[in-house]
Amino acid sequence: MIEFLSENFVPFMFIGLFCFLLTGFPVAFSLAATGLTFGFIGMEFGLFPDVLFQALPLRMLGIMSNETLLAIPFFTLMGIILERSRMAEELLETVAQVFGPVRGGLAVAVIMVGALLAATTGVVAAAVISMGLISLPIMLRYGYNRTIATGAITASGTLAQALPPSLVLIVLADQLGRSVGDMYQGALYPGLMLVSLYLLFIAGVALIRPKWVPALPKEARIYIEPTGSSGHWSLLALFVLCGVVGYIWSEVHESIMNPLLQRETPAPGDETLIMSTTVASFLAMSLAFANKFLRLGLLSRLTEQVTFVLIPPLVLIFLVLGTIFLGIATPTEGGAMGAVGAFLMSLLRGRLTFAVLTGALENSTRLSIFVMFILVGSTVFSFTFNAADGHIWVEHLFSKVPGGQIGFLIVVNSLVFFLGMFIDFFEIAFIVIPMLAPVAEKMGIDLVWFGILLAMNMQTSFLTPPFGFALFYLRSVAARKDYTDEVTKERIPAVKTTQIYKGSIAFIILQLIMVAVIMFNPELVSGGITQTKKLSAEAVENLLDAPVEDYGSGTGTNDNW
Repeated sequence: MIEFLSENFVPFMFIGLFCFLLTGFPVAFSLAATGLTFGFIGMEFGLFPDVLFQALPLRMLGIMSNETLLAIPFFTLMGIILERSRMAEELLETVAQVFGPVRGGLAVAVIMVGALLAATTGVVAAAVISMGLISLPIMLRYGYNRTIATGAITASGTLAQALPPSLVLIVLADQLGRSVGDMYQGALYPGLMLVSLYLLFIAGVALIRPKWVPALPKEARIYIEPTGSSGHWSLLALFVLCGVVGYIWSEVHESIMNPLLQRETPAPGDETLIMSTTVASFLAMSLAFANKFLRLGLLSRLTEQVTFVLIPPLVLIFLVLGTIFLGIATPTEGGAMGAVGAFLMSLLRGRLTFAVLTGALENSTRLSIFVMFILVGSTVFSFTFNAADGHIWVEHLFSKVPGGQIGFLIVVNSLVFFLGMFIDFFEIAFIVIPMLAPVAEKMGIDLVWFGILLAMNMQTSFLTPPFGFALFYLRSVAARKDYTDEVTKERIPAVKTTQIYKGSIAFIILQLIMVAVIMFNPELVSGGITQTKKLSAEAVENLLDAPVEDYGSGTGTNDNW
């Protein structure tokens, strides 16, 4: 009996966890209960020493003092304050006016605003609900295909999981034992590529099925000049000017920043991108302020509106990510700076009310406690799991997978994709990732690349039936009954649940394509990370043998650094 239990202890743990979850018990407590129950069973049968759980309190204290996880409430607070200050409403209205005159323009606006909200709110629920309330009625009013409209809203809302400063990346960095800054840098290019893939899909639909994504009619365009022009030429001229300035900065960025940072290594590409865009954004804001208050008349109404609505959150995002990428601030400090910036932006707009502040603090506290309890429960579970050599069991389980690294990654991503249909990404990150990370590292897989790959995969969990949370969020705000449109006075049919589910299919395929692209092109992730130069054993011996006066001279053996 004892031998049978010893050989099958780990599978029994998974069966026990599954049984706890089937009872409807909260996941955090199910994990802790499974770990404690099987820990005591193992001690009773002599599989573990009686002092097994004596080190558990130290693990709990380690969780409480984890500074990395402190970034979660800061970024959450930043996002909720910006969302409650009606930033999403203004962004959607303004960007829709920019792209509305072309076919597919509303869907393009939804995706671009979704990407911007992802980099500020970091919370899927806030992005999907905001865009569902604001954009969906407008898209239905002007005859958008319902699957395209609902798919664009739900998919763009899930970008909060892939684009920094994503909460998922913070959790994965903690579980994988890697820097949050490296995870952010590694995720930047793949996240932007996914946004581009969404936009290309909408452009393809506009070409192949133009009636599915009609343009806004003239009467729906609100920023018209006294001459009757739309103001787009003025916006294009400002965009080109800022683009030129951003390009010039990208060419001189390294020569300016390296001496300031006392750095000799080349500047990473994502750092250059963020700082160039920041400089261009400051230029646009300065010109808009000068035009408005000095009454220069250089910019159109549309250009001014775009600048005042779009640039402040962009600058906030770039400053937060820029300080992290430059190494000036840790992600936790960057999150705190972002929260302060959100306070100031909301205060300057006159929207920082007591209700907004208390609501933001309450939601941030709730999410932080949720993450903390799941982390405590997963720690108790993994404590018993590792004591039973569960990591060796998992390693043997995957050792027979053909195809080496790629075969392992395909199986793991298939598993995560399947689990994402039923459980939340936090639960996947805290339960599955600690089991897979040691195996991946032993196989020589870069864990930052591994983490970005899984983050992109877990993003699909919000879209996959039957429990895609983004689908539920949109269902909660989409019209359940036929209604009369306030503007056109026409009768609009209700949005069916099947239409929401069908709308997600194309975007799930796009996300899986992006997962495959990252899997077979790891340089998309690792190429954006500052690589630390490693010393060989011979170089270390040379340094140890060198005279003390040689160090810092810039010659001789010190060049090995």
